[in-house]
Amino acid sequence: MVNQVESIKTLAVDIGGSGTKTIVLDAAGEAVTTRNRVPTPNPAKPQPVIEAIAALAKEQGEFDRVSVGFPGVVRNGIIYTAVNLDPDWVEFNLAEALTNVLEKPVRVCNDADIQGLGAISGIGVELTITLGTGFGSALFVNGALVPNLELGHHPFRKSQTYEEQLGRAALDKVGDRRWNRRLQKAIANLEHLFNYDRLYIGGGEAKKITLDLPANVTIVPNITGLLGGIALWRELPSEVIRRSPSPSPYI
Repeated sequence: MVNQVESIKTLAVDIGGSGTKTIVLDAAGEAVTTRNRVPTPNPAKPQPVIEAIAALAKEQGEFDRVSVGFPGVVRNGIIYTAVNLDPDWVEFNLAEALTNVLEKPVRVCNDADIQGLGAISGIGVELTITLGTGFGSALFVNGALVPNLELGHHPFRKSQTYEEQLGRAALDKVGDRRWNRRLQKAIANLEHLFNYDRLYIGGGEAKKITLDLPANVTIVPNITGLLGGIALWRELPSEVIRRSPSPSPYI
């Protein structure tokens, strides 16, 4: 007889500036379906994005619960920033809206946090950055997530932020070579700032990295942004899951 908990399936959703993806994970966090993807609607307002997720979910078959990665600050399933999507997301309760549409319990977390949860070892100081439409970040200490870290909009160089220097728009403007030089400088800055044991780099533009990375820097596949979604449903310390809908803003 199969243990009921072991048979639980989680629909993992990754909302990005250019694409929205879904996959179904088993209780161990292993993929049991093939990832599907659609372009994120433009304009990326809440209703069309929710409709896109609902359509993707139908293609994925049966699932019992939902984990969502969102590119912005999220607390208790409510969106507080959405720089690379649409202003209509601010103060929008995504967890509640998706629960109503999908008729399953939903937890929502910042997308870089989920990427990190899918990549980290849980030992020491570990930093994750995501390179895509924007620049995401998540910091962990012995597996515990440091709340509300948003590096992307902090000053980096030449009076511009990390996102302005390393986001997709900058990559398209300056080309791969200059973008890689900027990334090399960013990695050096971040290492001095956080003194991390390991840095993980993910996101859709990580495939453009050509520089020789330090030994403690690892590129993780983009699908990690989905696979980490299972962590939102694990029994973890409250400080690890800071942005999911529950009585505590951190779990």
